[in-house]
Amino acid sequence: MVSFTCYKFFRGLRSMCAPITTVIGFSLMLTYVFILYQPTRGPGIKQRMGWQSWETVTLSDHAIPSGGSSTGPSNSSAGAPDSGVDWWNVTKPEDKVDYSSLPLDTWSPLLPHDTGFSEIAVTRCLIDPDIGGDYCAPDSTSEQDGIKGKWVRVPRNLNLEGGYLSGWLNIYYRRTRRQDINLVTDIQILSENEKPSSEDSWHKAETSLRAGIRGLPPLYLWYKTGKQAGDMTPEERANLITELDVLYGEDVPWYGFEKLEPPTIAQQGKVEATWITYRRGVKLPPKAPPLHFNHAGKFKVLQVADLHFSVSQGMCRDTILKPCEHSDNLTQTLIEHIIDEEKPDLIVFTGDQLNGQGSSWDPRSVLAKFSRAVTDKGIPWAAVFGNHDEEDGMLKEQQMSLMKALPYNLVERGPKDVHGVGNYVLKVFSPDASKTHVLTLYFLDSGSYSKGFLDFFGFFTPTEYDWIRQNQIDWFLQESASIKQIERPFRPDTGKDLGSVWARQDQITPITRKLAKPNALMFFHIPLPESYSKADMNPKTGRPLDVGISGQEPPGHAKNSDGFFEKGILKAMESEHVANGNVHEVKVIGNGHCHITENCRRVHGVWLCFGGGGYVSISMSVIGCTNFQYLFSSYSGYGKIGFDRRFRIYDISDYGETIKTYKRTEKDEVIDEMILTGPGAAPLS
Repeated sequence: MVSFTCYKFFRGLRSMCAPITTVIGFSLMLTYVFILYQPTRGPGIKQRMGWQSWETVTLSDHAIPSGGSSTGPSNSSAGAPDSGVDWWNVTKPEDKVDYSSLPLDTWSPLLPHDTGFSEIAVTRCLIDPDIGGDYCAPDSTSEQDGIKGKWVRVPRNLNLEGGYLSGWLNIYYRRTRRQDINLVTDIQILSENEKPSSEDSWHKAETSLRAGIRGLPPLYLWYKTGKQAGDMTPEERANLITELDVLYGEDVPWYGFEKLEPPTIAQQGKVEATWITYRRGVKLPPKAPPLHFNHAGKFKVLQVADLHFSVSQGMCRDTILKPCEHSDNLTQTLIEHIIDEEKPDLIVFTGDQLNGQGSSWDPRSVLAKFSRAVTDKGIPWAAVFGNHDEEDGMLKEQQMSLMKALPYNLVERGPKDVHGVGNYVLKVFSPDASKTHVLTLYFLDSGSYSKGFLDFFGFFTPTEYDWIRQNQIDWFLQESASIKQIERPFRPDTGKDLGSVWARQDQITPITRKLAKPNALMFFHIPLPESYSKADMNPKTGRPLDVGISGQEPPGHAKNSDGFFEKGILKAMESEHVANGNVHEVKVIGNGHCHITENCRRVHGVWLCFGGGGYVSISMSVIGCTNFQYLFSSYSGYGKIGFDRRFRIYDISDYGETIKTYKRTEKDEVIDEMILTGPGAAPLS
């Protein structure tokens, strides 16, 4: 009985052996294939250089060609101690864009879409599409929406300059990521009797681009579809039409866009031109490099105040230039010339980039051109808002978003719980490997208007300017307190200290050094009441420290104040140590706003400077700064015959220790040059 039971047990065990062995073996195989056998990316795979990947190769000095560098070309500034690559010139990987996450059914021209169009249409509507919605949208079905994409309206009225009875004329397009759809590769505008040279794959938008405008011959939009997306090469995909926009005026389109000839409405008299603009592929705006001193310890700031650009190209006023037309373009040319002469490291726009008062009725078109003279030169720039920038309907939040999409910008929105838009800090670093923060630049929004009334026609008439509020003061003090102290005067680390430790040293005069915050400059638009206070006296000469033109117009500051100068500027010290003296962190405040005032005045140890000197015309029944419209450094506004347009420059040397200022006029004259702080400046007491 026992033997029979054992027999049955082993017989059953034998019958289970094969499946158990199979399961275990298969599991081990899966473990090996999917877990154990995972090739690692070692140095051989990364470098793919064979056996040399495992060897250390050192080039001797004579192997490097004279005048060259083993690390590539260098863009070091003048006075560089070596020919190595500077830290700000090191190539960084570009930010990756998740193109698949970008929405296809909204018009967002600032998004870097690489997805092409499948279809384009033009529609005219007697109802504002913002109110009527899709009432006048092109016909479509759910099936077509799924295949070609939903219709997207470009919310820019092509008939805006066509009169009240012309209605709303809009472009629509479909965008799709499907790989089996033929995508748009080219567009044209042709007259009624014209056709593309080869009609193959060309399609015509049935509604005229001049529908609703009497007296103008019709124009039609044609678009060409190419290969299906899945059959395109990367080069062909990079040349797809990826966005459409509308530009008003004769100036440059938005960055990355091109004008489509001819204009749908030509410029004539007070009617501004209307252009369709388009973008091919992805055009990411180049980023500004980090702000830094050069190896000679210098950093230069050019202040451009109160451009007051309009949708039109501007009208010259009060200038000896004959002929003088298209003042905005002349101003751009002047800025380019000043840049070529001064070669600044940073350009600061101190408000009123837009003229407001109805002349910059499409802020997007104006913002496309205001910094073009600077971005074409590849120079970093920052900006603050003035009182006129928001007058024509576009909020500062929207303008800030547009500015941040322009090349080489350094603007920031700033904290949302602080009054205004554009309260931010920029830091300037040393050129050596330590990247020490050696100069601080503060930017604040001084606001627009605090009071006003609506006239009979519903237009807002301001009566009082805005001012810097208490939460901005708190923000400034918080930012100031977060800045670390450094040993000053700063001396860069050359990295060669040990190499010359035994060299003979001549006796030199010891330099007094201190532990303190870096010097700081501050920029905002509307001046403080203290800009008109009594100037400090120079202890050496007994004369007031006030250089430049002033007193030719009423004060332009706000009537109200939260005490920014006393509670903020004078409270932020460069050091907490009593031995360092009663020295303020902010040495200079730069303003715009008033244009017959262009002086620098020191009050309680702080220099308060106006941006330059240009004059403005067009009368305004506003507060302060005379009854003039404003325009600094520009031909687009009023002036006095014989008074040259000018720009203020801050020439900072000794790694932030010395700040000098002067003005350069349109005649290339340098005037009112003086040292504000540092060796050679007027003593504090």
